[in-house]
Amino acid sequence: MIVSKSDFIKSSSAVDQCPKDDKWDFAFIGRSNVGKSSLINMLCNRVALAKVSATPGKTQLINHFLINDLFYIVDLPGYGYAKVSKSIKEDFQKIIKSYILERESMACLFVLVDSRHEPQKIDLQFMEFLGENGIPFAIIFTKADKLTEKQLAANLEVYKQKMLEVWEEMPRYFVSSSAHSLGREEILDYIDSVRKELGDA
Repeated sequence: MIVSKSDFIKSSSAVDQCPKDDKWDFAFIGRSNVGKSSLINMLCNRVALAKVSATPGKTQLINHFLINDLFYIVDLPGYGYAKVSKSIKEDFQKIIKSYILERESMACLFVLVDSRHEPQKIDLQFMEFLGENGIPFAIIFTKADKLTEKQLAANLEVYKQKMLEVWEEMPRYFVSSSAHSLGREEILDYIDSVRKELGDA
């Protein structure tokens, strides 16, 4: 799929403020500094569509971007941030949970995982929560350019084995690098195929 148009539509502090139309949401979430904004910019072929920050917890709202006038890419607040107050963390968690459980037009949630690190408890628990609630999701392993092919393969195998301790099979996953546009076509083609399969929201 070719992205010819991408526009910021709105930021929402609650799920009931999100756009109400017949278009599907494809949402992105992950721990802070996992490279979420950079990935969204890479997918949309825009330098600063989503704001990139070195400060954990910078994304505090549900941000909708309209792609090709057909569907939304949604930038969700991160989780696992260490440098925000307890009250802000609780607010983020409420926003995330309400969006995930109540947004009927969310077609898929992409969970971003840093490919350089061993499986993190917070990521595994979050994906278990998604599975328990029947939420459609896929994994995107980010920052693959920071590893050699051998290191990447080894890390992915460790992750697969850890996931299979709980899951019957490995969820759909993609490998990406925002710096090298790795995984861009595969992720966009997957979004396009899901959207076409579902029809209008």
